[in-house]
Amino acid sequence: MLDFLNSIIPNVMNNTDRLFDSILATLQMTLWSGGVMFVCGLILGIILTVTREGGIMQQKVLYQVLDKLINICRSIPFVIFIAILLPVTKAVMGTKIGVRGVIVPLVVASVPFFARQVESALAHVEHGLIEAAEAMGKSPLSIIFTIYLHESIPAIARGTTITLINLIGLTAMAGYVGAGGLGDYAITWGYNYGHYDIIWVSVLFVIFIVTVIQLIGNFIAKRFTH
Repeated sequence: MLDFLNSIIPNVMNNTDRLFDSILATLQMTLWSGGVMFVCGLILGIILTVTREGGIMQQKVLYQVLDKLINICRSIPFVIFIAILLPVTKAVMGTKIGVRGVIVPLVVASVPFFARQVESALAHVEHGLIEAAEAMGKSPLSIIFTIYLHESIPAIARGTTITLINLIGLTAMAGYVGAGGLGDYAITWGYNYGHYDIIWVSVLFVIFIVTVIQLIGNFIAKRFTH
């Protein structure tokens, strides 16, 4: 088996530790930033939903401010986010390089996108259920948890899946701050040296990670669809 691998992916097999380190870096960036993104984006999406015009906690000024801020953040390319957030990253994470050095930009870039996914998911909850809950005297917090979130689990699961897959794409640019990852591995050690076996192996592992995330997302969405 080793002889076969050495014959088809010789440059990968010459330094497998580099491949494993790249896979680990991609997983760390995705999971760490993805966890923070989920919590922050979920909260922001809920706030957008309940404070918009006609919402259960209508606050037009707050909604307009958050809405415009999200639109601005979504329009900024990720590589620029990395540059302009370097001082913030240093203050929060204690370093500007490595996996920790890219977590803050990844979170800031992905939260607005996920917040829109959550807002869209909650917007599809039947208004009649909200009105019925209000008529029963339920508090806004109770409506958020028992109606909005409960009814939106499949849609939120699909939105989370889309955002995590998008996040993996962003990690490919993490080499800018020396964070490593499969994207950096493919470009630095594959493309720059003409080692195309490294590029293809990197692509295969990215496809595998994306497939696993998609399967988990589909399972959760199907499990809670009623």
